[in-house]
Order: sequence, then C-alpha cells, then structure tokens
Amino acid sequence: MRVPVTRKDIRLFADSKKVIAKHLALSPERTKNLVERILEMPDATVSVVLNQTLREFAMRHRSITRIFESNFNKVKWAVPNLKSLSNEQRLLIGAYFTHEYSIEAAAFFNPSAVEAPDQTELEAGQKRVIVSLRATGEGHISSIVFRQMVIDAHNDIQIMPSARRVEVTDVVKDHLYKKTSFSNKLAEMELPSGLSHLVLDQLADRFNYLELAKAKVHAMATLSEDSPYRTELEKIIWLADSHYELHFSLDTDITERVIFPVSDFENRGIEDARFVKFTYENGQTTYFATYCAYNGSTILPKLIQTEDFYNFKIRPLHGWGAQNKNLALFPRKINGKFVMLSRIDGVNNYIMTSDKVTVWENPVMIQSPKFPWEMLQVGNCGSPIETEKGWLLLTHGVGPMRRYSLGATLLDLHDPAKEIGRLREPLLVPNAEEREGYVPNVVYSCGSILSNGEVVIPYAMSDYASAVMTVSLDALLGQIIEDGKNPDAVKPGKRGKPAWKVVET
Repeated sequence: MRVPVTRKDIRLFADSKKVIAKHLALSPERTKNLVERILEMPDATVSVVLNQTLREFAMRHRSITRIFESNFNKVKWAVPNLKSLSNEQRLLIGAYFTHEYSIEAAAFFNPSAVEAPDQTELEAGQKRVIVSLRATGEGHISSIVFRQMVIDAHNDIQIMPSARRVEVTDVVKDHLYKKTSFSNKLAEMELPSGLSHLVLDQLADRFNYLELAKAKVHAMATLSEDSPYRTELEKIIWLADSHYELHFSLDTDITERVIFPVSDFENRGIEDARFVKFTYENGQTTYFATYCAYNGSTILPKLIQTEDFYNFKIRPLHGWGAQNKNLALFPRKINGKFVMLSRIDGVNNYIMTSDKVTVWENPVMIQSPKFPWEMLQVGNCGSPIETEKGWLLLTHGVGPMRRYSLGATLLDLHDPAKEIGRLREPLLVPNAEEREGYVPNVVYSCGSILSNGEVVIPYAMSDYASAVMTVSLDALLGQIIEDGKNPDAVKPGKRGKPAWKVVET
C-alpha cells in the first residue's frame, strides 16, 4: 500500500540570468597572439574599450576589476615586458580572457535540505532551511548553488527571494599534506608507484602545495616530451588541487555563493552534494557534505565542511570504501564512530564506520534490489534521519525504462547495518509534470529534514527543476515496519560482519 504524500505547490526553477565571470582558457599560441594584438592598441583605444566593458558588465558582477586582474595574472607569462604595462592594459587583457558562464542554464536538480545556522527572527514553529542544488550549465559542468526557504508551523513553505548576482570566491590552497595518506590516495587512483615516487621522494613527510608543484616540475624534466606518463604525473597535482578552502564575503547572500569546479579533477562538475548537520558527543555542531568530483572519466569522492556557509573546507575522501557515488554521512557518531552509507558497486547499498571522517574502509552490504521498481539499482537519497524507531533512510530505486522512484527504509538505531523494514511500494514516482525534462522519468533527492511531525523532502523533477513534498512521519514509519513484517516484502541481502561493536542500551 502506498503512503499518502503531499506535493507542495512550489517550484525551484533555474535562473539563466545567474552568470559567473570565468577565465577564458586559450591555447598558448592563441594566448600570445591575442596579447600581442591588445598591446598594439593605442592608449586611447585601450581606455575607451575598457570603459565600455566596465559600463556593460560592472553591474552584473561583484568587483569585476578584481576578476580581470585575476585572469590577467593567468596569462601574464605571455606579456613580453610586464613593467611597461599600464593598469588599464592589464585590466583590458584580463577582460579579453574572461567570459560569462550561465551556471544554471541547462539543469537544476538534486536538492539537499538542512536547517540553517541562523534561526533568529522567526515566528513560533518556523524553521529556516538552506537548500543546496546541483546546477548545470553549458557543457554539463555542475556546481553547487543555494536557495533558502522558511517552513511554518503548518509546514507551509515560502521560498525566499534569490539574489541577482552570484559570487565565485578565490580559492585558498594552504593545505599541509601528509605524505603517507597522499601516497595511499595516489595508489587508489591507480597511479604507478614508480611515478609517484619520482615526486614524493623529493618531499618531507609533510609538504605544502608549492613544494609539491616544484617537485612535480623536477619529475617532469626526467621524462621525454612524448612520454605517455606525463599525463599520469599530472594526477599528482590534480589530487593536490582537491584540497582547498573557499571564503565568501559577509556581504553576500546565501543565494549568491557558488561552489564551482576549481581543479582538473572536477573540471566536468561537482555532483550531488548531500549536506547534513552533524552533532558531536559534546553537542558541538558542524555541517558536512559529501559530493563527487568528476573530470569526465574519473570520480573522486570529496567532503565539504562548513560552520556558517561562508567558509568552506574541501578535502578528498580516502579509503577503499570511498569509491563511486552515493556517499552519505550519518548525522552523529554511533558507538563512538563516524558512519557512512555508500554504493561502491553502483547497485547495492553499503555501510561503513571510521575513526576519521575522511578515511573509509571495509564497507558492508546492507541492501540489494528486491522489488520491480528498484531492480536496476538502489541508493540513498541523503543522510539518514534519526527517529525513535530507527534511522529513517530515504532511498531511490531504478526500474524499467530507467525510471527513478523514491523509497524509504528503516535501520536499527544501534546497529544500522540491520534493516528493520523497507517500503514494498515506492514513496514517490514521477507524475505527468515530473517525468519530462533534461533527464526524463526521474525523481531524486539528496537530503530531507523533519518538521512538525512530517518529513519534508525536496526532490528533482527530471533534472529541469526541483519541488518539495511532505509525508507524515508516523504514517511512513508505520508502513515501513508493517512491510518489514511481511517475509515476501523484504528479504535480507548478503551481509558481512558489521564493522563495529553493537552496544546494548
């Protein structure tokens, strides 16, 4: 029997007017030729063209001259005499190597919801919620964007206005790398050990980005120009680029902040962030999000951490369990350990524990496809929600014609490798409005929250937009438990030994 759900009459649509000013990368030869042509302009022409450009684009971007200066610095190697350049020439060169990119033009999907850090100035029963979404533009390059909504005591939802401009902040790469863990991750990426030693043997046990870059240059010098290993060696820098920090200005609205791909390892996109508000044993809270960095061929699972959604620390995830997509962190430790869901084989749900939030090994399979609507694969739809009866895990299942549906599972509070029950029928399937879009026949979510006795679930509609539904928590848990009692409804999948000690309470 289907659990009744309420589709809210609200939509989160993409805004093609949200554009970032992005570096225009050209070949070395084209870069040199373009710089030469700009330098041949008379000073008066430089001034006129720069002023025209500023007049047209200054209102569309914060600190456009700072962006021009940054992009000039990326090509200043092509300038014969830097000291002779005027400030206007520098800015104009930077302008020619800048272009606008519409971050939401192609698709707007896979939302994740968390309570906002700031819950002030609200009425009784209201809750301020941050929704992260995967925005996709030209070339299917994905980034993380944010919207904000307020849920009232009756679970009516108001989407707050979205800012016109968006901000991509400077990247800070001041991470101190540990040689052992860095080497282990290179091995997981299947980089030949001989190549990694060419670089790492030059470095101390701890090293910074600049030291690594210099060591890579020295290692490159030992290879011939046509060596097939040169590209492989670049992966060392790609991994280093995966550690960085972002700091947004306090005068930006949450809807202005964009986490855009910054390294070669994610140059095809940042996919499906699953945000969760994490609470430590001492009551301290932080926000984590797992996501997949993608370069067109390789998936690198990564972790975001933030306290305030202004400052973000981004790191790769390590270990055999941190493979493929669909990683979701539990909102607290269980028996003293971090707990993570994964889908390392692309088909089944796994669970694993760790003493470190960035290192994941020994995944244990807890779910496999059982019902027709999920026979192709099952996966999580974000971090589990803690209830008195167990961990409520929203899932997605893929059936005939690659139709995605939402489901739900209940896991034991103390031993989440144990499945108490699973919905026999899907919770949500695409209706006529939801089935047409960028990727047809898909409803999908990356994270939900509890509010006033209901589960509030933002979900994507075939990737062209996102919506919100609610379902009674009691009704949902009751149906899951009832289906779990039916031996034909949930047959246990192949399970390994739990990776933690179960503590009876």
